[in-house]
Amino acid sequence: MSSVEVSAIIPTYNRRDLVVRAIDTALAQTRRIDEIVVVDDGSSDGTGDALRARYGERIRYAWQANAGVSAARNHGMRIARGRYFALLDSDDEWLPEKTERQLALLEARPDLGMVLCDVQRVDASGAPIDVLRRRDTIHEDGPALRWVIHNPALAPASAILRREVFDDIGGFDESLRTAEDIDFHLRVARRWPIGVVEAPLVRAMRGHDGLSAESSTYDDYVRVVERAIGDARGLVDDGELDRALASTYARNARGMLIRGRWSDALHLAGRAWRLAPDTGARREVLQLAPFAARRMLRQLLPR
Repeated sequence: MSSVEVSAIIPTYNRRDLVVRAIDTALAQTRRIDEIVVVDDGSSDGTGDALRARYGERIRYAWQANAGVSAARNHGMRIARGRYFALLDSDDEWLPEKTERQLALLEARPDLGMVLCDVQRVDASGAPIDVLRRRDTIHEDGPALRWVIHNPALAPASAILRREVFDDIGGFDESLRTAEDIDFHLRVARRWPIGVVEAPLVRAMRGHDGLSAESSTYDDYVRVVERAIGDARGLVDDGELDRALASTYARNARGMLIRGRWSDALHLAGRAWRLAPDTGARREVLQLAPFAARRMLRQLLPR
């Protein structure tokens, strides 16, 4: 049996300076990380040399030809030796007590497959944006699909999971350019109970060089949720699933309006309206009209 309890999995690509900060926060945990697996997804900025010089044998460094963040995470989990996998993106940071507090819950609750924590989201300068509070979505520890289906957002750096979860559901979907995180969250929730530590133990950088700002993110998001809702039929009440899908359509129609994808936004809004099971659900669709008017007016006005 492996003596490695906790493996940190850190994918990176051309973030030589940022990944150093992420690794340092893994090394600073109050509960020791037994191995730190850094998977370099084909960097060309000298990441490997810099990490070998700074950390030596304190980390396991693996290089692969560029294949995307999902392939890098999956490779890291395949070669990791720990009983628990702690995910950490190279532009994010852990607070010192993160591992200790999350593992305490996992060890106290052997039924849980994954434990999440709250996330302090910051901009590229480190200034706070907001806090993603997991309890707003997952109302109690245990089976969580009926809640996650409404808001499957996941900061991978907030997750610690048992090796058995990876063995059971596989890793991140490498065919997805974006939305692979919400897909993973939904697949875990379908088969494993999830727990939450109600504290912001991660600082996640947003709005610099990530893929989440791409226009195709909205299409990937919708496709992932549609697939998950199809798989959840019979496990979650149909009315709950319809409400979640209507909200997904409305939320992503709003994003498409921001991108100027007017026809696609109208199509999604129509699907949301037809699917919405009650007045409350339709209110989210109705709110798109004034938002669209403001976006159109902004485009028409001289700059």
